[in-house]
Amino acid sequence: MDEGVTGGGDGALLVVGDVVTDVVARHRGPLATGTDTAAAIRTLPGGAGANVACWAAHTGCPDVRLLGRVGTDAAQWHERELLAAGVRPHLVVDPEATTGTVICLVDTGAAAERTFLTDSGASLRLEPADWSDALLDGVARLHLSGYLLFSEPSRQLAEVALAAARAHGVRVSLDPASAGFLGKFGVDRFLAFAEGLDVLLPSRDEACLLTGLTEPDDAAAKLSRLVPLVVAKSGAAGALVARAGTVLARVPAVPAAPTDTTGAGDAFTGAFLAALLAGADPREAAVQGCEAGARAVERVGGRPPRRDT
Repeated sequence: MDEGVTGGGDGALLVVGDVVTDVVARHRGPLATGTDTAAAIRTLPGGAGANVACWAAHTGCPDVRLLGRVGTDAAQWHERELLAAGVRPHLVVDPEATTGTVICLVDTGAAAERTFLTDSGASLRLEPADWSDALLDGVARLHLSGYLLFSEPSRQLAEVALAAARAHGVRVSLDPASAGFLGKFGVDRFLAFAEGLDVLLPSRDEACLLTGLTEPDDAAAKLSRLVPLVVAKSGAAGALVARAGTVLARVPAVPAAPTDTTGAGDAFTGAFLAALLAGADPREAAVQGCEAGARAVERVGGRPPRRDT
């Protein structure tokens, strides 16, 4: 296999991305506009980047680090939660903005589909000054949350981090994060950034949006002509692994009884990267990703169980 996409066993995983507070509201049926809708509501730690880091640690990666930005309002809480999950946090405390908050509206029907209302707050105020090449000491893989691209300061940070990783021989992966934000950001701008990546982990919808194709297989194959390894996550349809313009593997989903699909893609990504670092090939790593995704949808929120529970 290409050393750019496999290999490992030695070295840490550094995740750069968003740390937010999730307010998860699980309701049944349509929202009642203009009046009350009964819901079960919980406040939980979240953020795509932080979730990936926690799932990587949970699924066996012994050294996972996270660079993120939070407000003073919740900095200590998020640091405690990350440490409890086995992640080494490097949290920049923003003196002005509050911690990002996402309201997750989850329909408790069979699909447990979720809709997000997002206030990025401090999470996308990461900036180049928050970066140090010393963060790459001992790191074998850098993972960037796609949310970083959707604000100017954090996009500049992502560019600096990507360039530093390339200079240090560190392999880089990215999850596009949000089809909605991606469409506003612009496909061409995203693809220009993606040329520097080793691994791209889009959802089915993101892969189709990025290519203009309607079939996930075709979309994954096309993207893999730009990025050496593409793994398209397709929820209940499993995952596709593509390289050099060809779909190499179709990995089935693991049966699950969904409670909340928040963070399922993050769980896949974290477990996939942990498996690559342990020496798995991309198909084997995608199997591990699908297993983590199945476990994630059976939980409320985007994180794995804490180590102390």
